[in-house]
Amino acid sequence: MDKELKTGVLFATFAYILWGFLTIYWKAVGDISAGVILSHRIIWSFIFMILLLLITRKWRSFIRECHAIIHNKRKLLGLILASFVISGNWLIFIWAVNSDHVIQASLGYYINPLLSILLGIIVLKETLNKWEVFSVVLAGMGVLYLTIYFGVFPWISLLLALLFAIYGFVKKVVDIPSLYGLTLETFIVLPLAFLYLLMHPSDSGSLINMWESSLTAGLLIGAGVVTAIPLLLFASGAKRIPLSMIGFLQYVTPTLMLIIGVFVYKEEFTPAHLVAFVCIWTALAIYTTSKIRAFQYNRRKTAH
Repeated sequence: MDKELKTGVLFATFAYILWGFLTIYWKAVGDISAGVILSHRIIWSFIFMILLLLITRKWRSFIRECHAIIHNKRKLLGLILASFVISGNWLIFIWAVNSDHVIQASLGYYINPLLSILLGIIVLKETLNKWEVFSVVLAGMGVLYLTIYFGVFPWISLLLALLFAIYGFVKKVVDIPSLYGLTLETFIVLPLAFLYLLMHPSDSGSLINMWESSLTAGLLIGAGVVTAIPLLLFASGAKRIPLSMIGFLQYVTPTLMLIIGVFVYKEEFTPAHLVAFVCIWTALAIYTTSKIRAFQYNRRKTAH
């Protein structure tokens, strides 16, 4: 394995591990409402990204990118959509974690790649081979079984998966560097974040009350750092490694979340959960194997 590939694997793996452990981070501020935590996450992420742009001396190129986006209606609308979609994903995830639904959240991030596939089929008219079709159907059967068993639609899992799939799709279409993208996405929803905090002055995480506890203040301010760093690590890693390897590594996050939910927070993992997860794990294994074989075949074909 060459140095560039090793660096890519290291960066991407570390990003997925950090995303997995965000579960514990949000639990640490669990006494604060999800809306207030989200508002702080947006505000401090924006501040951190601005500082990062200044430190890395990319401010001028960022401004040039902003001018280009303003004059590109497609990119501007895509960026606005991305900012609201990822904010919705963050809100549901924070609420799910702090409402003891970590297992449901992890299920959502296992389902996410399969919903991304469906988006590709519906919107981009992409085609699947028979094994890939089977994997999507098998995952759907797992979710259906869980729904029938509990009599409750797993909306947390599916909404998390859907929002993140839409976000990934929009980011692919819009194609803005991650450093600039996160800065602008948080900037767009920044007024709403400030407005929400002003409307909840009595919350322990309000702009005034948060300073009563140095730990609370530190964690809320740190929300910007823990949001930005994994994203930047992932962006750097993804440039250096094949897409098929990213396909394998992305399951590190929901696996960590599942382990944390079951063994740290003692959430109930029923036989119905096991059936659903086995269906989805098997579906993901089939789909990933199919993609890897196709990637290897195309690479051999190109080499010849």
